[in-house]
Amino acid sequence: MAEEETELSDKQKKEIAKWFLLNAPAGEIQYVAKDLKSVLNNDDVYDEAASEAFRVYNKSHMICLEMPGRFGDVLVTSYGELQGNEYLDPKTAQVAIVDHVKQVCTEVRPATDEELPTPYVEEYRCALEAEMLKYVSEAYPKGSCSVYCINGKDVEGPGYDFKLVAVISAARLSPQNFCTGSWRSIWNIECKDDIQVLELKGKLQVGAHYFEEGNVQLDAKHECRDSTMFQSPDDGAIAIASLIRHHETEYLASLEASYLNLPDATFKDLRRKLPVTRTLFPWHSTSQFNLTREISKELGIGK
Repeated sequence: MAEEETELSDKQKKEIAKWFLLNAPAGEIQYVAKDLKSVLNNDDVYDEAASEAFRVYNKSHMICLEMPGRFGDVLVTSYGELQGNEYLDPKTAQVAIVDHVKQVCTEVRPATDEELPTPYVEEYRCALEAEMLKYVSEAYPKGSCSVYCINGKDVEGPGYDFKLVAVISAARLSPQNFCTGSWRSIWNIECKDDIQVLELKGKLQVGAHYFEEGNVQLDAKHECRDSTMFQSPDDGAIAIASLIRHHETEYLASLEASYLNLPDATFKDLRRKLPVTRTLFPWHSTSQFNLTREISKELGIGK
């Protein structure tokens, strides 16, 4: 007797909806949300799932939103998150209020002194941001970047450590051509004043989605480390940006090389080298095989 299907609870439906939203490829969450809303047919469950999932998705994908009042763009990241739906834009010292579900910036206010680093730390942060903006404008036509102070923003002068983080977010979205892609990199920079060293830890993530007559996705991740001497703000910024450029260029080259080898190496390795009989098929002499004869032999026909 067939088991009766049990109705999912609203909590289960919400968790399933969140999973689909959180796993949407770059730039496609609104399309997924539209379909989910019609499938769920329950505005309360959808609204609850969307309010939780969109916030996480927007921060993990580090989406870029335009601020009203011609202040420029703001990156929605966990590093710039303040309270509620407020996100700091270090470049302009403005705080953007974000509607996560609509993915728009609704208001802007000036950042308070407590939300900004001291002039000493800001000199290093600003110098690094200037170099990063140069690099991103050259390497990522659709890219944005920000540099935040995530630890030690109250440091007033030499003798103390502080931490910066540089984030790069670039997306190329072309759903009308059945493809989307994104590049996200996070560079943690630990400024160790006592030993005069800058330590870098990078996390790179590349995503791509092609869905013309199929569904192929790429989700590649890479981590790296490096270090350089603690120097003046300008010299340190140039050194850090140069290291970031080197590692990202090297990783991109490795990705390109791996895809060039796909037909000759990767796909070939996926196939069985020998059939189950462990013997190669003699393509040069196929006349020795006769399907009718073999079947007749197996079935005992004609004896």
